Amino acid sequence: MDMEDNRRKPAVMKQSRAKIWIRAGVLAVFLTLFGLSIYQDIISGIFYWFWAMIPFFICLVAGFWMSRFVPMQVYSEYQLITFSFDRIYFILIFSLVIIKVVAARAIGLNFLADIIMCGILGMMIGRLSGICLRVRTLKSSFGERNS
Repeated sequence: MDMEDNRRKPAVMKQSRAKIWIRAGVLAVFLTLFGLSIYQDIISGIFYWFWAMIPFFICLVAGFWMSRFVPMQVYSEYQLITFSFDRIYFILIFSLVIIKVVAARAIGLNFLADIIMCGILGMMIGRLSGICLRVRTLKSSFGERNS
C-alpha cells in the first residue's frame, strides 16, 4: 500500500462504524421478514422451533468463522478501521435467498425454505458478531476507547 494512501482519512462510508450499522440494518430487515414467515409456519404447524435451532447454530458458527476473512485496513493515525465489500458472502446470501424463494414459491417446500431462512439468519448474526469483535480487538490495539 502506498504511504500517501495511509495518510488520507478514509471516507465515512468506508469506516467500520458505518459498515457495521449498514450490516445491522440489513440484518434487522431480514430478521423481521424471515422471523414473521417462520413464526407463521410455526403457528400453522408446518415448522417447529427446535428444527430451527440446528441450521441456525450451525450457520451461526460458520458465519462467525467467515468473519475472519473480511479484509480490514487499520489507519492508526486516525484511529479508524475500514473494511471492504465481501463479494463471496454477498453471493452466498443472495444465492440462499433465491433458493429459499424457489423452494417456497415454485416447489412449495415451506419446510425447506424455513430451514434456509434459519441458516441465513444464523450466518448473518454470526458474521456480524465476528466482525464487531475483530473491529473491537483492532481498535483496542491502538488504544481507541470511544469509537
